[in-house]
Amino acid sequence: MNKLKNYILLSLTLILTFSCQEEDKSFGDINAPTNLVIQAEIQGQDSSNPYGDGSGIVTFTAHANNAISYKFVFSDGTSQNAPNGTYKKRFTQTGINVYNVTVVASGKGGVATNGTISVEVRSDFTDDEAIDFLTGGASKNWYWSASEPGHLGVGPNSTDETQNYFGFWYQAAPWEKAASPDSSCLYDNVLTFTKDGDVLKYQLDNGGKTFFNTAFEGVVGGSAGSDMCYDYDASGVKIVSLSPSESVVTMNANAATQTRGTLMNFSDNGFMGYYIGQSTYEILSLTENRMVVRAIMGNDPALAWYHTFTTTQPVQNPVVDYTNLVWFDEFDVDGAPDPNKWGYDLGAGGWGNAEAQTYTNSATNSVVSGGNLVITAIKSGSDYNSARLKSENKFEFTYGKVEVRAKLPVGGGTWPAIWMLGANYDQAGFSWPACGEIDIMEHKGNVPNVIHGTLHYPGNSGGNANGNTTTITNASSEFHIYKTIWSPTSIQIFVDDVLFHSVPNSNSVPFNHDFFLILNVAMGGTFGGTIDPAFTQSSMEVDYVRVYQ
Repeated sequence: MNKLKNYILLSLTLILTFSCQEEDKSFGDINAPTNLVIQAEIQGQDSSNPYGDGSGIVTFTAHANNAISYKFVFSDGTSQNAPNGTYKKRFTQTGINVYNVTVVASGKGGVATNGTISVEVRSDFTDDEAIDFLTGGASKNWYWSASEPGHLGVGPNSTDETQNYFGFWYQAAPWEKAASPDSSCLYDNVLTFTKDGDVLKYQLDNGGKTFFNTAFEGVVGGSAGSDMCYDYDASGVKIVSLSPSESVVTMNANAATQTRGTLMNFSDNGFMGYYIGQSTYEILSLTENRMVVRAIMGNDPALAWYHTFTTTQPVQNPVVDYTNLVWFDEFDVDGAPDPNKWGYDLGAGGWGNAEAQTYTNSATNSVVSGGNLVITAIKSGSDYNSARLKSENKFEFTYGKVEVRAKLPVGGGTWPAIWMLGANYDQAGFSWPACGEIDIMEHKGNVPNVIHGTLHYPGNSGGNANGNTTTITNASSEFHIYKTIWSPTSIQIFVDDVLFHSVPNSNSVPFNHDFFLILNVAMGGTFGGTIDPAFTQSSMEVDYVRVYQ
């Protein structure tokens, strides 16, 4: 241990000695730059136009003895490093305005000399409508239009009208950059434009993760060779100045259909979420809720990146809701179930699942009483009777939200179900499972409180069905809401508004045609299992059935 301590002390001594030796190194003569001269040339300035030609462009030149670099700091909050001391600036505040420009001339060792010049410049360019669209008059958030094809694209900067606007060479598919965790950060971007007096401000919130184009990943030391997310702080308020576009497309005779003719210039290396080393974007189209811009690449002026944004934040897997009540039964009239809404399946054996019950239309097995539909499974000798109600030929529908509030039977072997069957099940070529089946709720009395939600279709039926379970409390003593939201993009199954199973919908599965509703209590069989010998009877009580579209 003493040897280790001595080694550490010796190491520290060597480090300190080395540091002192480094400090003794000479930078040579360290002199602040002197004789700083700043000149400004206003474009188009003459005796008739003392403030310039209205472009707002001024070329600044700075020179000082012993200076090795220069930085121009402008009164609009922007700044620019210019090692050679020359920089062209476009001032965009409309009208004739005085601007103070500070030049920082830096010499060896970082010593600097400052100087200021004032220029009075005229700018005729204005796009107040663009500012209002961008900010909503105050402040507005924008998001990548990720669900839209071509929200990120690349194409030529040409006058060929067929090759412009949304990216001719490449268009990202919807949510393409969310396919990998290494690139999904792009869609987390929130771009905020704010109107602060006469100043347009911008801030990018990307959670500290920036999506880098491959060609620029070296900025953060990356070498993945593909577009991906890196830790990179893009926060901070930027100033946005608007100026007229001079791209070849803007000069096209059909420019009105190609571009707005306005450039957005972001201060301090600001950018619009996708890092491509650009801070200038041409607005192609802009409305209150949609914006298409492009950045013309300096290293290849024939190439441009295209970005599309929206003011509504897209959701990759949206929960589609339906709110228009189109069919319902509140079971508020005692007696037999409404024959205009419900029919019966009758007979023994259920649906080929070795079930023990016989289905009847007797009032002892199905009746409306006290505001509820009561479906009762009853033991009769060695047999069991129950009921299966269905809306077949009375109400069939495609897509919607189904809500059923129910209390489930109790007892080993009970198998209550709230489900839907494809209405074409009796047509040639569409017999089960080709017709499709959506089980909103199934429950095993032998496994209390575990709720099953399942889809059956070719390749996923019977024991291989596409399902999931959730556990609730008091399934047989309290009412719960069993729900499905069935849309062209997904089938989602809930209990008490908690999603526990979701399956994508597409043309490859049979869930895009009419289905009808079924309510039943089965006994035993391949799913219900062993029936408790002590079982006598138990009921599923249904408070309501509601369908929304």
